Amino acid sequence: MDLALVEAARSGDEDAFASIVRGSADRLFVVAHRILRDVGRAEDAVQQTLVTAWRDLPALRETERFEAWLHRILVHACYAEARRASKWSANVVILPIDGPATPDTTQDILTRDALDRGFCRLPAEQRAAFVLRHYLGWSVAEIAENLGVSTETIKSRIRYATSTLRAALDADARTRSITSLERMA
Repeated sequence: MDLALVEAARSGDEDAFASIVRGSADRLFVVAHRILRDVGRAEDAVQQTLVTAWRDLPALRETERFEAWLHRILVHACYAEARRASKWSANVVILPIDGPATPDTTQDILTRDALDRGFCRLPAEQRAAFVLRHYLGWSVAEIAENLGVSTETIKSRIRYATSTLRAALDADARTRSITSLERMA
């Protein structure tokens, strides 16, 4: 991150902040989407993050910590969006009318769908810790510091998320094998 841009934005330079946004919005969206598993909600979380960042930027004391600060705001915006979305949720998938134009990757899709179902069962705090650890590659200490919780809490969230995802994959595999046996009979 260009510290000069951060300093200029901190001083109220809208063009500098726009440059920062152009450079980080896609990355923020990917993280938000991995946490929330919904494009619209991820867009809302990123927008809220950027609005909060612009509003609170003059109060940022350590400009070299800007990126970590921005991700912390994003994770909290994802938490808020997940709470808001938990009241009602409808996921509609439009299926194509024509058959697939690519080779059959059913097994990959089945695994990804099972992971997605398992991921949706996780609380937002566990999803965030899992994404920051396994997608962004942050250490447990970095996640704990940026989210303002203990390293033990982060380890616990990652452990529970991993076991929930494993259980979802195992349950899905058992269901598929039972279905296969029923078809043979």
